[in-house]
Amino acid sequence: MKIQSVIAAALLMAAGCASPATQPAPGVPTPAVRRVWADSVLAGLTLREKAAQMVWPTVLGDYTPGDSPQWQSLTDNIAGEKVGGFTISVGTPTEIASKLNAMQGMASIPLLFGADLEAGAGFRARGGYFIPNAIDLGGAVVFPPEMAIGATGDTVLAREQGRLTAIEGRALGIHIAYAPVLDVNNNPANPVINTRSFGEDPFMAARLGAAFIRGVQSNGMIATGKHFPGHGDTGVNSHLALPVVTVSRNRLDSVELVPFRAAIASGVGAIMTFHGAMPALDSSGVPGTLSEKVMTGLLRDELQFKGIIISDAMDMRGVLDQYGAVEAVKRAVAAGVDVLIQPLEVTQTIDAVVAGVTEGRYTEARLDESVRRILQAKQGLDLDKRRLVSLDSLRFIVGDTSHVRMARSIATRSITLVKDSLSQVPLDLSRNPRILSVTVARRTDLSAGVTFNGTLRESSRSLRAEFLAAEDPAADYARLERLADSADVVIVSSYVGQNWDAVSANAPQAFASFVQRLSARGKRPVVVSFGNPYLLQQIPDVGTYVVAWGGFPPSQLAAARALLGVQAITGRLPISIPLEKGIVMRGVGLTRAGAR
Repeated sequence: MKIQSVIAAALLMAAGCASPATQPAPGVPTPAVRRVWADSVLAGLTLREKAAQMVWPTVLGDYTPGDSPQWQSLTDNIAGEKVGGFTISVGTPTEIASKLNAMQGMASIPLLFGADLEAGAGFRARGGYFIPNAIDLGGAVVFPPEMAIGATGDTVLAREQGRLTAIEGRALGIHIAYAPVLDVNNNPANPVINTRSFGEDPFMAARLGAAFIRGVQSNGMIATGKHFPGHGDTGVNSHLALPVVTVSRNRLDSVELVPFRAAIASGVGAIMTFHGAMPALDSSGVPGTLSEKVMTGLLRDELQFKGIIISDAMDMRGVLDQYGAVEAVKRAVAAGVDVLIQPLEVTQTIDAVVAGVTEGRYTEARLDESVRRILQAKQGLDLDKRRLVSLDSLRFIVGDTSHVRMARSIATRSITLVKDSLSQVPLDLSRNPRILSVTVARRTDLSAGVTFNGTLRESSRSLRAEFLAAEDPAADYARLERLADSADVVIVSSYVGQNWDAVSANAPQAFASFVQRLSARGKRPVVVSFGNPYLLQQIPDVGTYVVAWGGFPPSQLAAARALLGVQAITGRLPISIPLEKGIVMRGVGLTRAGAR
């Protein structure tokens, strides 16, 4: 399709990306000399060892004593089963790096480590909070969600986030970022993508995604576009059930596939699959991950993707409910998947891959294709020469103040003032108003409101902060209404939004009713969404509505400074918000000048 090639080339130019011929992904070495080690290793592997290279369990980045069952399990997976890599979950930077070094030391073949770094290395290596004092233990830099970059529309910021993600991630020993999310979030009811997407415009998502990929892969890390062929137009969480996207092939070509085409043209090293069905691509109703028509016919043959195909987590209900763990594994490999992440059980999964060969479902040569890509990625990352990271230099790279400034800059540029019918922003503090700041979040969200209220308090010592647990069915909204009666300014901050374990991204109805009652009583609440930006659908009559896109500290700081008038407000909605009466169109955003 020549038109798609023209579009992809234009998107690459807009993002400032070189062609894949001149800028190969670090995991896709092109010169023949770079394949010698990979081919040599592949030639010495047994069938089962080849299968093991394709299986990557998940491991926490926590402290694990050497005689614990958890460490013994790791030892079994690495030295016994000889898995090819791991997906890294949460932990402190030093513990993650130390643990990954120790794991590499047990492996006869270097391990590949991937992680969900959608919001930077800090998305997995923040360090957490010490209980019961809620002391922030620090960590890697965490950026606002992708939709915040969408609100800026700035490819330079997207590339910078990719660059810093790679620098910090590689310092931790991580090689593959499961990012960027290339899903076009054109369904407001989407409970699992939401702010993880750049927005609803496929061409903007393509530009920003290509720029992010360029930033990641120019700094020694493999980027992963996900979730192919598109998880944006779903109202079902694939962690819990099988989504079905019933749009036409023409619609897929003009929306869902646009960012993936641009990513492939930019040389993205890996693509992650979608555990959802698209009848326009495969009428059998099988999830994309398990469909040869999607993984091989579309992704490999039509779109000419040469990199690594990584499954979404194989313990998700989107693939398990209908097929079970063993059959899902065989179907995924037959479809063309190279790497199976987060399997239910490691030995069972390796056995299933091998059984697919002995049963004639696919050939050993088919496994060779996947294992060769994995080994070439390891060689392209120079893991055949050096697999350990320096713990001494870690603290001079991860969490660097210049990286923090970039995260804050993105957050600042992203703040979006959607409504301000009573001109309440910036806040008028000239008469020292009594401010009530209500934070609504899950009880486990220890950071919710901390930076936001702390920043507001620096300018208004009369501020009173209240926390309300969103999941509490007996939450005392009446008490908060009484407190609001004696306040001059009421700020309601919602950290409720998309959660991977949630069926819906909506806020509790009791909370929405509380905000509506405040408006009806003339309290003119200023609502700040740190969670689901579509919250306005539930509270359409609120006079002032600000979207901060995410609840991490940089976004909290930026939102508070925006309300105080310290910084300019320039963000614009990268999504539309349908309301019962009308719609708030993509591109809307009121501007405010900052004091400095």
